Amino acid sequence: MTKKERLETICEIIRSEAVRNQEELLKRLNDKGFTLTQATLSRDIKQLQVVKIHDGNRNYIYTLPGQMPYATAPHSTPAPAASATCSSIEFSGNLAVIKTRPGYAMAIASDIDAKAPREILGTIAGDDTILLVPREGITRDNIVRALSQFIPGITTIENKYIAR
Repeated sequence: MTKKERLETICEIIRSEAVRNQEELLKRLNDKGFTLTQATLSRDIKQLQVVKIHDGNRNYIYTLPGQMPYATAPHSTPAPAASATCSSIEFSGNLAVIKTRPGYAMAIASDIDAKAPREILGTIAGDDTILLVPREGITRDNIVRALSQFIPGITTIENKYIAR
């Protein structure tokens, strides 16, 4: 089977099932006739920009960029947008720290990195915190304008940037 077929199957599995780790995903791929190593699967996950998000039940599951979490059925309320999940953005020197709801930092950071505005060098995400590294010479206001692509309604309040 080809790499393209494997990548499509990975996407299909992640869209239709709650997959918690690479071991589960590898088993599901093996069940569908794919033979691959964990290292190959890891590279595929990175290429597809798969991230883990909190499923609301004390677990983390894989999701694709822009995908509603598996636990969210089409008829239920969709996953909150970045503007609803970011609570604040503060600066320390030339670094920014974005606070999110638990489980959303990786997905939002992945979105920022995938679209990589020229103002932003990169991000590092935890569970509810994103460290944002701007490029040299970029002002805080320029960062906020760049982030407004991902966090609509972001505003400044007393030197603290708040998502509204």
